[in-house]
Amino acid sequence: MSENRTVAIIGCGLVGRAWATIFARAGWQVRLSDPDAATLAAAPGLIGEELHGLARHGLAKEPEQAAGRVRAAGSLAEAVRDAAFVQESGPERLEIKQALFAELDRAAPKDAILASSTSAITASRFTETLAGRARCLIGHPVNPPHLVPIVELCGAPWTAPETIERARAIYTSIGQVPIAVLKEADGFILNRLQAALMAEAFRLVGEGYVSAEDLDKTVKDGLGLRWSFMGPFETIELNAPGGVADYCQRYTGFFKQVASQTRGPDVFESPNIERVIAAWPHEATPNRIARRTAWRNERLAALAAHKRGAPQAD
Repeated sequence: MSENRTVAIIGCGLVGRAWATIFARAGWQVRLSDPDAATLAAAPGLIGEELHGLARHGLAKEPEQAAGRVRAAGSLAEAVRDAAFVQESGPERLEIKQALFAELDRAAPKDAILASSTSAITASRFTETLAGRARCLIGHPVNPPHLVPIVELCGAPWTAPETIERARAIYTSIGQVPIAVLKEADGFILNRLQAALMAEAFRLVGEGYVSAEDLDKTVKDGLGLRWSFMGPFETIELNAPGGVADYCQRYTGFFKQVASQTRGPDVFESPNIERVIAAWPHEATPNRIARRTAWRNERLAALAAHKRGAPQAD
């Protein structure tokens, strides 16, 4: 019996289409579902465009054939009927997740994994009452998932370890980089790290220490260059002769001082948030957002291609 490689993509917005692109590129049959008919109808063509864009950077092979594996289903039940894996990317609202997963648990094959792309809602909040709750987990990507490969795997207390391991194997096989979140935490790992950086960025700009554009330069032309191929612990290992332990002995005094000065959630409230908004000199017109998004995706594709061909460290 051949391995079932059919995935159901529930929700065809930016994230859902990116997931469809990833699975189709990896040879899976992709079935799409979305409650909005216009969104669903447009999705296969947009996914095909993404596949051709990836192919220009050597990140996808045979884009026409890959696009041919993508099909819009007539209903959610039809999309999941033969699925081995379900990736839900609906709205970030608890009541919608609860309703969707109840329907998915009823309609999907009993051995299909049910994964949610939610950015912050833990699985225990919308899977507790399900008969198949052991097969449910979070598979949180980063936007855009077809160019940024990390996937955070976070189960509820009742998620079967086998579910996590099967999901890890599937995500790895399609070219993503799964990591395990060992305990439930709102926002998981990436968004909590991002929140810490954003809080300090909002404080430094809002309190007048640096302009918004110069703060961005500090990340993209400073920290971000290392962070594109090294994590923070790898970074500090090389920043002291004796590695991580030596770094902690030398520098944690400074970090304790900074941590003691850190402001609370008021950096995201008035009047600081208005000061930050005023500090950003660019108007968010639809044309600018579309143009900058296309530029970002091209740069990410080029970086992904570079990293794919770069030698790995020992």
